[in-house]
Amino acid sequence: MSERTPLIDEKFAKRVDWNLLRTFVDIVRAGGIGAAARQLNKQQPSISAALKRLEDHVGATLLHRSVNGVEMTAAGKALMALCEDMLEAARMVPHQVAQATRRVEGIVRIQIVSGIVSDEFDQALASFHRRNPNIHIEIRVSPWRQVLDALEHGEVEVGIGYDSSVRGSLAYEPLFVERQQLYCARSHPLFGYRISQPKELKDEGFVLTGEDEIETIAQLRRRYGLGTQVTGLAEDINEARRLIVCGVGIGFLPVPAVQAEVARGALWPLLHADFEPSYDIFLLARSEPARDTATQLFVDEVFRRIRAQRRS
Repeated sequence: MSERTPLIDEKFAKRVDWNLLRTFVDIVRAGGIGAAARQLNKQQPSISAALKRLEDHVGATLLHRSVNGVEMTAAGKALMALCEDMLEAARMVPHQVAQATRRVEGIVRIQIVSGIVSDEFDQALASFHRRNPNIHIEIRVSPWRQVLDALEHGEVEVGIGYDSSVRGSLAYEPLFVERQQLYCARSHPLFGYRISQPKELKDEGFVLTGEDEIETIAQLRRRYGLGTQVTGLAEDINEARRLIVCGVGIGFLPVPAVQAEVARGALWPLLHADFEPSYDIFLLARSEPARDTATQLFVDEVFRRIRAQRRS
């Protein structure tokens, strides 16, 4: 089937019925005209007629019908992208108006893993507070699995953490790549030495982080038989650091979180840089939330700053 040549109409915005665009989005998201009619509680012929009117306005075929539903044409894909942008802009109207009139109050609840060091996130927090001084910011620290669960269950709208898989209910924005290193205290016999092979440490006492241990770290430990001798356990990175500094055992810690201790000689990195495990830390948000204005403005602020930093 050949597609019609689109018509260039400078008065399109004045003439088009904007409800037709919404119906088009409903058809695409439902996967077919019949499915959209059922979801909207309308008759199928009226949905088909709405699509036909929109195609006449646009001057191009937007959807091809098939036994599996509908398939977007090139024109349909272009229009769908524009419609999603328009819907997002419309959704943001009350939030932006509230911010412009300085009537925004509320609470932003954020759940993060411990030991996060991110200038971009800190700058976003500071900027957001300056622009919205009446919004209360609440941060809760927990193991990364609990961060993900809290987001999925709607207990919080924003999270920072690691994920060993991908959950369709969440949106992922890479925040930074974190590295970990294996450290010992000044009092440890290995202080000042570098280990050429991690398996040499299989008999050493380890401080572990329990549920907060990153899967990448757990896999490395299992590969080399590390951590079979557990001499300390702390679910929080800061408390794990305390135990390691006190000589309770050696253990993995995020490199940025212990720079001060390494600089003053309280901790020593045992592994060569080639062995340092790395992984992505994400800014996480629910994919299809019904956010209040305070939370929506915060998400926009952080996402905007992270993306701008990545482009620079």
